[in-house]
Amino acid sequence: MKIIIFLYALLFGSFYNVVGLRVPEKKSIVKPRSSCPSCGRTLTIIELIPVFSYLFQLGKCKNCKKSIAPLYPIMELLTACLFVFAYAYSGWSFETVIAWTLISLLVIISISDIVYMLIPNKILLFFTAFFLIERIIQPLNPWWDSLVGSLVAFILLMAIAVISKGGMGGGDVKLYAVLGFVLGTKLVLLSFFIANLIGAIIGLLGIAVGIFTRKKPIPFGPFIAIGALIAYFFHESIFSWYLSFLR
Repeated sequence: MKIIIFLYALLFGSFYNVVGLRVPEKKSIVKPRSSCPSCGRTLTIIELIPVFSYLFQLGKCKNCKKSIAPLYPIMELLTACLFVFAYAYSGWSFETVIAWTLISLLVIISISDIVYMLIPNKILLFFTAFFLIERIIQPLNPWWDSLVGSLVAFILLMAIAVISKGGMGGGDVKLYAVLGFVLGTKLVLLSFFIANLIGAIIGLLGIAVGIFTRKKPIPFGPFIAIGALIAYFFHESIFSWYLSFLR
């Protein structure tokens, strides 16, 4: 079963690449068919097999021989691995459906933020509708924690955005409001702490080795995604370790 989920999730990951790259540019996610960004040639079915096409073509377009961005296979493979992990974590349950929806959102916004430094409202609104239905079917305990989590996350991030005068983007604020609804108050705050911690570490290391510069903004979406997934899947271990540390 895990192999089947993995293969299907590779296809989802390929589609998420399309969504994350086209929606910010207000393009259709259906037409036109995928093409090489360098020469514009429409890709054949053989060239659209997730991960395997990239490896078979040695990461280059068959026509113009220009390099294909490694972002494509990385996000396809990451989506597949996360889907399998979610299934292994929760088994066949409705919580797995929620986890898959969360993973899908985070993969798409990460792609969009990495490429365009933008988290589109259309993507957030689309997934918000799904999360509303899912949390009605399987609410948090207590049920109102979704509303409180969303409100707390929005107010906190908005305050940071205002105080920092743009240090926190509007897309990040709205994304955290959505995550607060899914995760609840404790987990969304935990995810925010983790995202900032990892972002600070990677940012400092990147500046030290010359990958990043102090004046150039770094997309925060991927760090939000990492923080949210760690909080969602590993919060029990984190809270248990924290309580042990306090003793």
